[in-house]
Amino acid sequence: MLLSQLSNGAHAVVQRVLPSSADVGAATLRRLGELGFIAGEPVQVLRRGPGGREPLAVQVGETLFALRLLEAQCIEVQAMDVCVN
Repeated sequence: MLLSQLSNGAHAVVQRVLPSSADVGAATLRRLGELGFIAGEPVQVLRRGPGGREPLAVQVGETLFALRLLEAQCIEVQAMDVCVN
């Protein structure tokens, strides 16, 4: 699944970064990797912008980022089940 498909509060692990459309260039993919969106890294979608679209507030490690929907669609993730006690 893609990071953009996760619901608010959902946790996941990055599987890979891939171009989602012709509008996404190598520079964008490289930037996402430099920000920490690399395989095995845990991520959480915190919230979405107005109307539930963009930007997406995403936490990677200890850092928060605001991603455009187009960028979030480039990040393939594996959703995690998180138990809260």
